[in-house]
Amino acid sequence: MKNIKTVILDWAGTAVDFGSFAPVRAFIEAFESFGVTPTTDETRAPMGMQKRAHIESMLSGERLSALWRDAYGRAPAETDADNIYACFEPALFSVLKDHAAPLPGLLETVARIRDMGVKIGSTTGYTAAMMEIVTARAFAAGYEPDCLVCPDEVGGVGRPYPYMLWRNLEKMGILSINSALKVGDTAADMHEGKNAGCLCVGVIEGSNMLGLRENELRALNGDERRGAFEDVRRRYAEAGADFVIEDISALPDLIESLDA
Repeated sequence: MKNIKTVILDWAGTAVDFGSFAPVRAFIEAFESFGVTPTTDETRAPMGMQKRAHIESMLSGERLSALWRDAYGRAPAETDADNIYACFEPALFSVLKDHAAPLPGLLETVARIRDMGVKIGSTTGYTAAMMEIVTARAFAAGYEPDCLVCPDEVGGVGRPYPYMLWRNLEKMGILSINSALKVGDTAADMHEGKNAGCLCVGVIEGSNMLGLRENELRALNGDERRGAFEDVRRRYAEAGADFVIEDISALPDLIESLDA
């Protein structure tokens, strides 16, 4: 009997959008509209969360909070997060269609997993409206998971809460959380999986954690690549990952080893 019945994949940075670049630019542009410029690290740190919550997390950071005080003479408020989100949404919608191609090796990996009798579920920090754009491109390219749950479907509560993952199991008829494997590219993905009670896998190549485009990754020399990968492994471990794989194509072998 198979131990793993389903894998729950993230989308941007795991299945599509190598490096998870679509939301990064949109977040930075939205903050800059209010005279505050976040760093890439500050923008990527909460990645994987529901996007309104992502903005709140950024605003709570020490440096950005201080910049906001300097600009407006007060601490950031909930209405500020609302206003930034109102700028973020159109910025993201304008670029989503160009950042929805499946990652290298994803289609072959999904085919292998399905041949093993394992279902493909998915969760995301994107809203259902955002995912309409992403899934149209992904489906056309050949990637269509068995299940997709957005924060909208669970009362707007995304990661690190486990509700989207549990809803996947409900919709696919998976009996036990012990039969699920959560796969993602952010700390929030790992937190979602651990809060749900399942094993978690972090993927390095194409991930938000690594934050590199394909050409930037290829340009690294051996020492640079090893150093970057070790740093990502460490951060995944700190976030609670049970396993870390270099790229998505290693996932079927990991499932086979767990089933053994």
